[in-house]
Formats: sequence, structure tokens, C-alpha cells
Amino acid sequence: MSYYYQYNFVSPEPVFAVVKEELKSYFDTGAIDDLMFPTYLDKCLKKLGRSSYTIVPVILDICDFEARLPDNFYAVREAWMCTDWPLRPYQTANSFYSQTASATTIQVGPTTTDQAQSCPNSECNNVDCHGECMPDLIQCVYKTNNEVARSLSKQYLLKPGNISVQQHCDLNCANYGSSSVDSFDIRDNKFVTNFRNGTVFLLMYATDYDETGNQLIPDNYRIREFVEAFLKYKVFEVLSNQVVDETFNQIQSKMVYYKQLCDEAYIMADIEVKKQDVFAKQRRIIKDKNRLNMYELPTRIRRDGRNSNGPFRNNQ
Repeated sequence: MSYYYQYNFVSPEPVFAVVKEELKSYFDTGAIDDLMFPTYLDKCLKKLGRSSYTIVPVILDICDFEARLPDNFYAVREAWMCTDWPLRPYQTANSFYSQTASATTIQVGPTTTDQAQSCPNSECNNVDCHGECMPDLIQCVYKTNNEVARSLSKQYLLKPGNISVQQHCDLNCANYGSSSVDSFDIRDNKFVTNFRNGTVFLLMYATDYDETGNQLIPDNYRIREFVEAFLKYKVFEVLSNQVVDETFNQIQSKMVYYKQLCDEAYIMADIEVKKQDVFAKQRRIIKDKNRLNMYELPTRIRRDGRNSNGPFRNNQ
């Protein structure tokens, strides 16, 4: 999983309150209301891109080629296939020794002539011992080697398998450009794969809402300023379509002014959300390092054993 910047998300109600308080005269007269503020906020966040949405890790259990996505799913950031390959168990180097003792007198088998001659009891000659020549104490020692089960864990990025998944996995998605044979698709709020069963670690962009149903916004100064400027611009845009001709010029000049502030705030917010994290910097360095590989000549081995990057020449 890559590193990413995690914002704190807060309710947009304080931003709505600031806009309504600064433009109080227009709201008190009823010329405008805050009914469209949630819609304007949604357009504002979509303009900033997926960086304005919260990032949530989810574990998906694939069953019969599909798994249901959460209700607040918006887009894919990373989708990792997680598998465990069972390997042959191995014995540990250490051994465990245990012993048991029995005081019961037993006779393992009939006594032979050699056993009878070696018996210290004189009564055992040419007759059966009847168990009297066997030891009274039997002790057994057991050696045990434990086995350890082992498996190999493998994780790799899945490949987007259909053109329809591009709306949920764009160029900024880590899965874009993956060379894996396993692929995924997203349709009908389901994560569809080309393998029947498995476990997928999904890092997704999600939409979160507060108690009143407003989408949460990142707790970042530049982004909050852009949301505020965008709402003010939309207020005067609505007013410009409602006023009569004699006051149109005044409203139009205010709308142009707030449109300029909105554009400037958008530039600052866009710069803020496009800052590269450690993972993005690493991918950029690797991409810049390999971008001219297609122009390199193939390496030839000379007769003296050294490599040569020049064209191959026959010295005969």
C-alpha cells in the first residue's frame, strides 16, 4: 500500500454560515436561499478531483467472481490481490525427548536355549523362565521432531479489465498500467473479477456526510476558502438572472468580482491537492529514469567478454 496524505474532514456548515452572514441582506429579503448549497458544494468538490474525498481501506471477499462494494464508494485508489500459497511443512532442528517407565513384569517371547544358559537363576536351566528372567522395569524413550506449516504470501496490483472502469480508476489510480493477468471491473455497485474466489485489499475514495446530509470537506485552509468563494460566486450568478435591468449592472459587477476571487481560490486549492506524496514522487522518479529506454541499443557481448553498447560488428 502506498503512502498518502490523510486530511481531517469536517462539516461544511461553518462555511455555509459565513456566506449567509456576509450576504445577510440578500438572504433576509428572500432574494436567495441556501437550498442549492449542497448541490454547489458537490460541484465544487468534483472540480477539485478525488483528492477532496476521504480514503478508506476495505477488505473484499471475492465469492463467485464478485463482491459488493460499500454504499459510500466513489472511486478506486488501489486494489491489491492478496493470496497465500501453502508450502510443504518442514521439521524443526530441535528435538523433544520424553520417556515412560513400566514396572509390570512381562514376557516378550519364549525363552531360547541361549537365554536359558545366560539366566542367573539356576532353576531356568532346560525349563521356561515363566517371565522370571525378564526385567522388572521397562523404560522407553521417545524422540519427537515438530513440523512447522508454512505458506507464501503474495500481493500484487490488479489490472483494470474494462473501459467502463475508467470512471472509477483514472490515470492517478495505482492500478492503471498494471501487467497482472488478474483484472477487475466495477458495475452495479459490485467489484467484479476474473477469478472465482480470493481476497482483495481495496483502498477507495468514499463520500461521507454529516447529520444534515451535507458532504464533508477537507479541513484545509485553501480548500475552505475555495468553497466559500465558489458559493458567493454562485449566489450572485443566481441574482443576476433575477434582477431587473436598472440593477443588473451592479449585480453583474459583483458577480464578476466574486468570479475572479473564485478562480484565484481554485488555483490555490488545486495546487494544494496536487502536492505529490512520497509514493507519487517515487513513481515519478522511476518513470523519468526509464522514459528513454526505448531509444537504447541492445547490449552486445564482445569476444573479450566485456559488454558493448555499440552496434554489433563481425571481426572475422
